[in-house]
Order: sequence, then C-alpha cells, then structure tokens
Amino acid sequence: MCSSVECDGPLILLGTVVKPHGVRGEIKVFPHTEHPESIGRYQQLHLTCKDGSDTRVWTNIRTRSSGNLVVVQLKECTDRRQAEQLTGSQIWVSACDLPPAGPDEFYLYTLMGKQAATVTGQLLGTVCELIHSGQNILVLRDGDQEYLIPAVRKFIVSVDENRVVFDLPTGLIEMNR
Repeated sequence: MCSSVECDGPLILLGTVVKPHGVRGEIKVFPHTEHPESIGRYQQLHLTCKDGSDTRVWTNIRTRSSGNLVVVQLKECTDRRQAEQLTGSQIWVSACDLPPAGPDEFYLYTLMGKQAATVTGQLLGTVCELIHSGQNILVLRDGDQEYLIPAVRKFIVSVDENRVVFDLPTGLIEMNR
C-alpha cells in the first residue's frame, strides 16, 4: 500500500463527522462506504474543513461501530473541544490506499467519465458525478439532459474500461425528464 503523500490518485469519501464522542477527542462518523468497518483499515485519513477550504492528514488510531455510525479516534485529536471543531468535516482516503477490487467488483469513483447505457441500448450520457447522501447517486449527463441514478449494485449490470451498463426499473429514466 503506498502512502497518501506518494499517491497521485483521487481522494475517496469515506464519511462525514457528525459529532464528538466523549471527552477524549473521539468523533462519530456517518459512513459513506458499503462496509463502514473498513474505515478502521486506513492509517492516514484526510479531513476537509466544513467549507472544503483545507485538507489535513490525520492519523487513525482506532475505530469501532456505534449503531449506524463509526467512532474514530485520531492521534492528533485529544479532547472534546478539538472533536467539536471537526463536526461537519468530511473524511477521505487516497485511492491508492484502497484494497484492490475483487472479481466483478469496482469502486464507484472508477465509473467517472464512462459512457452510460441501459441494457436495451439506450445511451444515457457520461457518468459525471457522485453525490454522497443517505444513498449514493450517480449523475449522468448528455448535453442538457441529466439523469440521477441510485448507485446500487443491482442496477449496474456491467462495467468495462469505457462503459457502464444499467438495468433500471421501469419509469426511472422518465422520472428524470
């Protein structure tokens, strides 16, 4: 695994700090990953300020689950006041720190820039953006037309070097018009 400093790859969103936890500087994080426990595997985490103006590398000491949140202890955050200041920050990891995707697996960030089509051959445009919300949403654009597609595995039939193919529920495309 290369260190974040040496990596030229993009930063991948892991979660958002929602509040401090306790008095020793722990933070509660809402995960944006399919496997929230995976946050614990990364030693270096990049935290961006609430306004996105600055990114700083923090050292992840320990993580644990707490309901649908993850409690994270950062080496550089030692008290509640510091943890409160991190509320609203986003937590990122360098793409080169991610484990390799398995067979028939992919990371959502790798879909960016690919042509999108349905199983029936309808061209939908290019995958341009990933919106992180309660559910990840892929933004597809074709000229002035924009499609918002839930980024769920059951909708994504295949991914190759240049293209992603979707099998979408009836009416989803029409809802975007």
